[in-house]
Amino acid sequence: MKTNEELYNQRIDRFRKTLALEKTDRTPVILMMDAFAAKHMGLKLADICGKDSIKTSNKVILDSLKTFEDADGVNSSYAVGPVFPLIFMSRVKLPGRELSDDMLWQMDEAEMMKPEDYDTIINKGWNNFMPGYLKDRLGVNVPEIMEDLAYAPQADKNIRDAGYVVHSPAVAITVNEYLSGGRSMAKFMRDLYKMPDKVEATLEVIQKEVVEGIRQQIRATKPDVLFLSPARGASEFFSPKLWERFVWKYIKETADAIIEEGVVCDIHIDGNWERDLDYFKDFPKGKIVFETDSTTDIYKIKEKLGGHVCIKGDVPAAKLCIATADEVYDYSSKLIKDMGTGFILSSGCSIPPNAKVENVKAMISAATGR
Repeated sequence: MKTNEELYNQRIDRFRKTLALEKTDRTPVILMMDAFAAKHMGLKLADICGKDSIKTSNKVILDSLKTFEDADGVNSSYAVGPVFPLIFMSRVKLPGRELSDDMLWQMDEAEMMKPEDYDTIINKGWNNFMPGYLKDRLGVNVPEIMEDLAYAPQADKNIRDAGYVVHSPAVAITVNEYLSGGRSMAKFMRDLYKMPDKVEATLEVIQKEVVEGIRQQIRATKPDVLFLSPARGASEFFSPKLWERFVWKYIKETADAIIEEGVVCDIHIDGNWERDLDYFKDFPKGKIVFETDSTTDIYKIKEKLGGHVCIKGDVPAAKLCIATADEVYDYSSKLIKDMGTGFILSSGCSIPPNAKVENVKAMISAATGR
């Protein structure tokens, strides 16, 4: 029987070779789970969203992960819901607080950031603006969240010590998401037409500070992969010219900086990016993970980008909830066969809290043959 260290070495080797588009003994499986882990372990979602949520959810995720012995690892070592305000500049409703104990966390998007805030950010800087905004307008207890997040390195270590890989211990979003969340998607879209130059000047200020922060984060944590989320960045939401100017430009700059620091950039692809696939050819080979949520046709990704980027996905959330285990196994097996080298098997975005445990097992079994 292998030790945890031996298992970790085997899994991290499989993972790193896959990122580099090299052949491995089998397709790695990464589980993207936090709410699912709570339900799997018989808890309510409120149980992982209270005080010490990072430490609590880490234990729950690890307990759940240990029941899936053949999985290679997890996307994150803790639940992300409680830290969403720091990411999207929006209020977040949490189970056990604003929501019932077993309801999934929700973005409570509204126009909390005003047009005049653009000038404040341009003149004073993003890092000078953001803390006061979070405290005074969103009512976020930033010191409490930061104290909670101080456990994150230990949470990652706990996963590794148990023999599993943490896919992306470092996380960032593209800068347009800060304004989209704070202004609200509708008002941000309006701003792109009514005051495009002001929005661009604001994004330039935020981008400079955020990219420097990402570089520092990478140097401190030395991850293999950094998770970059343009959450509502698909060009299906924008005209092509607006998308290139206000979204892709910042995705590309941020990913280039991540790659420059010697790290693979995992771009979390929500929505349909089928008309955008050629843009990814501009990145160096083997330096990008295209992490799709099953909305973008994975076979079109393979056709355009196979052999250039690592593809991650894409067992649909609905299939994990309502399909049979045999159906999930067959779908996953076909993906493994058709995607070939440079493919990580995972769910399309997060595993839903109401996913069937037997379906998650079936997904893993497709990779291991057991």
